[in-house]
Amino acid sequence: MSSSDDGGYVHDPSAFDADGERTGSPDDGSDGPAHPATADREFDWRGWTVVGMIVVAFIIAPGAILVWPPDVAYRFALLSLPLFPAFFLAVTAVWATTRP
Repeated sequence: MSSSDDGGYVHDPSAFDADGERTGSPDDGSDGPAHPATADREFDWRGWTVVGMIVVAFIIAPGAILVWPPDVAYRFALLSLPLFPAFFLAVTAVWATTRP
């Protein structure tokens, strides 16, 4: 029974060598997933977007805390000004590194 007969993945230990590399092509005729080293990973506009968010989170937000007037909700400045840029930095980093 081959993997094309049951419609799903069937692990075949004989298809791999001692290093864990595939020795032959898959039985179903597909090329399989691309190796991460062959992916196009250039530093493009997504990378510069992450760099911009790093500047906002590590330079602009702390600078805003320093210049925030002490009489206007200083607790807000200490909690929210670092929190929002850090959240958007995390979202931007995930967005920039997950590519279709």
